[in-house]
Amino acid sequence: MQNFRDYYRILDVETNASGVDVKQSFRRLARRYHPDMNPGDKVAEDRFKEINEAYEVLSDPYRRSQYDNFSRYWDSNGQKRKSPRKAPPKRDRPVAEEFDPKSYKDFDRFVEDLINRSPDISERPPASARVDPRAKDAFRPGVKKTEYTVRETDNNATKKERPRNIEAKLTLPLEKAYSGGKERIRLEDGRSLEVEMPPAIVNGQKIRLRGQGMNGGDLYLKMTVEPHAVFEVQGADIFCQVPLTPSEAILGGLVEVPTLDGLVKMNVPAGVRSGKRLRLANKGYPRGNSSRGDQLVEIQVIVPTDLSPQEKELYEKLRQVEVCKPRQTMIESLSS
Repeated sequence: MQNFRDYYRILDVETNASGVDVKQSFRRLARRYHPDMNPGDKVAEDRFKEINEAYEVLSDPYRRSQYDNFSRYWDSNGQKRKSPRKAPPKRDRPVAEEFDPKSYKDFDRFVEDLINRSPDISERPPASARVDPRAKDAFRPGVKKTEYTVRETDNNATKKERPRNIEAKLTLPLEKAYSGGKERIRLEDGRSLEVEMPPAIVNGQKIRLRGQGMNGGDLYLKMTVEPHAVFEVQGADIFCQVPLTPSEAILGGLVEVPTLDGLVKMNVPAGVRSGKRLRLANKGYPRGNSSRGDQLVEIQVIVPTDLSPQEKELYEKLRQVEVCKPRQTMIESLSS
């Protein structure tokens, strides 16, 4: 199969990995290969795009089921098998019975159609749903464009001249969803619209554009916010993990922390432990009533493994003078 990509290998998870395992591995790899952490590194940039594409499929049970069905039908050498084997359905991995893997002879075309499909099984588009062929480049790996599908809500051929509502899906990066602003989309009738997005958009939110549907009907935009490599939206709060060196954790002080508004200085208390959560007030997501949530910062103390000779020498001196004896109580209890 041309251009086939093993999403499980890309995310470094087993094929039976749970949704939690997939999410944890994505966050770990996305932080490692994020362009901000690897400026000018084209290899890391391409790896980051692969990771995001793999997570977009494997994080959704319906898309993951389709991908698994497709993978079982085509072997690693690009040869189709005589009959696809269907995996037994699991509670969190629904099987897409209507999916026909043999109708695809190119993996990129499969991915385009897969991402265009409704991620919510209870809201699968009808057989008459149409996807704008001009949208195909928006789903090519490495091309960052707005994702959208368009579905007609009234397919009666005798009512073609009557106003009809249409629904479009629009996926935004977290930063754009937070700040709002202009966004351009193209509809199936060839029109291109520039939409002024409100700030603080959340997953599942619908925006109604009066008169922008078919023949004067309305256009409904259903919003989706992309997973972020650093931040996770938890209601009105923003969660992130911030790594510290042992010296920063021991001594405390001001540490730079990323927020949706940019870098801020956070005062870390001396002796903070890994896993401790600190709170940045009013740095979370807007609630819609002129207030904001908080940003929750989880401390991760990172032990260095590659020390310079000078660092190693200083740590040796520290070991000779440090008064903390973490195993003393254990030893005394065994000797008594």
